[in-house]
Amino acid sequence: MAYENQTKDAIHQRMLDASPADIDKRPGSVTYDLTGPTAIEAEALYVELDTFADKAFADTAYGEWLDRRAAEVGVTRKPAVKATGFVTFTGTEGTVIPKGTEVSTDGDAPIYFVTTADATLTNGTATVAAEAKEAGASGNVGPGAIKLTTGNITGITSVTNASEFDGGVDRESDDSLRKRYFERVRRPITSGNVYHYRQWALEVVGVRDVRVYPVWNGPLTVKVVVLADDGVPSQTLIDATKAHIESQRPIGADVTVIGAIDYGIDVAATLQLVSGADMGAVQAEIVAAINEYFRELAFGDPIVRISAIQRIILDNPSVVDYTGLTLNGGSGNIEITGDAIPVLRTVAFNAA
Repeated sequence: MAYENQTKDAIHQRMLDASPADIDKRPGSVTYDLTGPTAIEAEALYVELDTFADKAFADTAYGEWLDRRAAEVGVTRKPAVKATGFVTFTGTEGTVIPKGTEVSTDGDAPIYFVTTADATLTNGTATVAAEAKEAGASGNVGPGAIKLTTGNITGITSVTNASEFDGGVDRESDDSLRKRYFERVRRPITSGNVYHYRQWALEVVGVRDVRVYPVWNGPLTVKVVVLADDGVPSQTLIDATKAHIESQRPIGADVTVIGAIDYGIDVAATLQLVSGADMGAVQAEIVAAINEYFRELAFGDPIVRISAIQRIILDNPSVVDYTGLTLNGGSGNIEITGDAIPVLRTVAFNAA
């Protein structure tokens, strides 16, 4: 805090010191009692000044304040996007399924989806397009995750999704928006330079990072490699990035847009757990931590360090010790080359 010393007591004392010397300033006096409440309000103003300083500068701004700061240079927060896919209904022949029919996953925290077209059961089934009710990555569910209908729909006996729902993206975080803001102000763009292609690609919802290779295949050729929020991008995201760049780029450039390539990492070890710990739960926690570590490495550090995996394992409170840790069957680091990113492929943990 810049004003941590501006407490009500310090302010009150300054007010008393600034009052005429020939008046009573002891506690309980008129001067003392009248200046006390003012000191309290002045302290609150200093607290607000501290808060305002954080809101005013991009490195500490947040929420609406960061939006306003970024907007000054033409950078806006990317919105959340709903996941989409298809659901298949089974039931009585001829049953009409109206647009807007709601279905969901099961469990304590179900995720809801709504159909986006009308459908009628033919030969006892109907497959219809649907989207997540709420925008965000939570709608990216796997095959068979959707199992329930909501409300009383006569003639429907079951519902499921044969393939995954994808395309759901969370609203851009403060950290991501701040990074793009600094990209804009610290890396000047001109018509069609490397930074311009970075900017165009990063404007696409779902793109987390990008690499740009100018003159990669001769004059006037540009290659753009896309990294998605969740790692390897889908073809839909690659196509969207390509389309956006094409709508912005200078005439004459030949642009190729591809996605980052996954480099599979297999992790194996024998774990000694505390008494009563569940191996399944421990493995899930370690997998989540490794995935976050890999996410930080992507397009940043090309080395997957076995020491980092060791720390992740030992940082788990349910792990006493481990033996035999390997990455892709070896006991050393793994170097990721080219435009590949580390992706956790398999995890094999055995109990000691």
